[in-house]
Amino acid sequence: MKRLLPGMLSPQERIKQMIRVDQAGEYGAIRIYEGQLDVLKDHPSSLVIQNMKAQEQEHLATFNRLLVEWNIKQTFFTPLWHIGGYALGAITAKLGVKAAMACTVAVEEVIDQHYANQMHELEMENLEPELVTTIKRFRDEEIVHKDQSLEAGAADAPGFALLRKSIKAITRAAIWLSTRA
Repeated sequence: MKRLLPGMLSPQERIKQMIRVDQAGEYGAIRIYEGQLDVLKDHPSSLVIQNMKAQEQEHLATFNRLLVEWNIKQTFFTPLWHIGGYALGAITAKLGVKAAMACTVAVEEVIDQHYANQMHELEMENLEPELVTTIKRFRDEEIVHKDQSLEAGAADAPGFALLRKSIKAITRAAIWLSTRA
């Protein structure tokens, strides 16, 4: 067994942290889509967003089940993700459909890398192959969301580069905070 330095998490504690963070992220994604759908209502892009939301709901259900199985509490920041996710979705949708799609691109780029890092870490330690399979499937679906958003004109959103950079920073901060409590 590896010797842990002070402050290091055991493999089991690290897996619990991953599940907590991933559950929070999927919850936040649903809230983003709910904010976008409330603003865009019957816009033709609503169907694409509803389909993305449905996949995120499946992801959330999986991580909710894992929270129970592993006896993990949700992140302390869940109320913030509830409000903040919805606000991010509604604000980007108010800026237009392309801005809403740019939001998805930015979030999914961060999540793509986040899930890739988790898979790599678990595989390197030969831990939880079933969790690796789940994360890989979810990552592939998140990449599809990003690609669909780009096809819907995300890169043509006014201020795309700034919007993308800002939302990526917000997403990384949310991940970091969710690892803490």
